[in-house]
Amino acid sequence: MAEKTRYSDAELEEFKELILEKLEAANRDYEIFKACMANMDGNDTSDTSPTFKQLDESAATMTKEEAGRLAQRQMKFIQHLQAALIRIENKTYGICRETGKLIPKERLRAVPHATLCIDAKEKGAK
Repeated sequence: MAEKTRYSDAELEEFKELILEKLEAANRDYEIFKACMANMDGNDTSDTSPTFKQLDESAATMTKEEAGRLAQRQMKFIQHLQAALIRIENKTYGICRETGKLIPKERLRAVPHATLCIDAKEKGAK
């Protein structure tokens, strides 16, 4: 029997549903990080006593910086998920870009935006 070269339409649909769920959650998280950066929740130093104002300002700055880094990372994750959806539409999803073989379903369920099989990923890490 010939080796399978791509996932079936039904399998691609299953992965699409998984990715859409992850994309929805990722977008929610991204909005939370953006709100933290903008300090839209109103928990800033203006509602604290002057004694603690300086400490709170430095803590708020660190929190905003952290939120900024997390927001950037989350946006990158969202872009990877969106690219995976495009690969599903093109029926190239789940094909390792190094070996041309199918990435195992278990890996795609764990990392749905993966473009490398484990062997190729490990070779690249060396």
